[in-house]
Amino acid sequence: MSEPFNLDAPPGFRGLDPDKPLRKYIRHLPHWRQDGATYAVTFRLADSLPQAKLEMLASMRREWEAKFPEPRSEKAWQRYARTVTSRVNEWLDQGSGECHFSNSHFANELARAILHFQNEQYHVASYVVMPNHCHLIVRPFSAFELEDLLRAIKGVTSRFVNRELGRIGELWQQESFDRIIRDEEHLYNAIQYIGDNPSNVGLPESQWFRWVDPGWEALQWGFRES
Repeated sequence: MSEPFNLDAPPGFRGLDPDKPLRKYIRHLPHWRQDGATYAVTFRLADSLPQAKLEMLASMRREWEAKFPEPRSEKAWQRYARTVTSRVNEWLDQGSGECHFSNSHFANELARAILHFQNEQYHVASYVVMPNHCHLIVRPFSAFELEDLLRAIKGVTSRFVNRELGRIGELWQQESFDRIIRDEEHLYNAIQYIGDNPSNVGLPESQWFRWVDPGWEALQWGFRES
């Protein structure tokens, strides 16, 4: 039997509130929103999944839709989103595509963009910049939507990378993966996933672009070193 989780919530964090309304919209995946929520987000480069993997995702969607016809329950949508996100994370860690953020010049620019409006429009608890994707834990402040924050980060880095490479065109996949953090234990595990991601895929420590809020780290919410 595992021991109960006993870390106090870090400053500003509030888990998923069952008594507050949820908003949902659906693109390729469902996205749930709640005022004051903290999100685990993954966004990826446009070329980070090979065509064969994209076709597998399309096949998974067709099979799921056939198994769960309309009207679909929230539980069915949640399970589908978790399955797809887990599968995509595994594929992203295989390092497909041009992997622009293995270049420290580009990785540092993405890190700078992520923290540009820290404590003004949002609070970032932690992030890791991987060669072809990024994981982020973020709480948007009121009046700021998660989609707008991500669009700004992607826009700044897209212009920077394209300018440096002397090219035009889409850098990022438009739709991101996101999930509301349920509670303190979920938050802690998400931070550890971020911290472990570079070593788990074999990146040398010189290519680890990861960060956790120093204030949170002082309260034992930092990366757990193995």
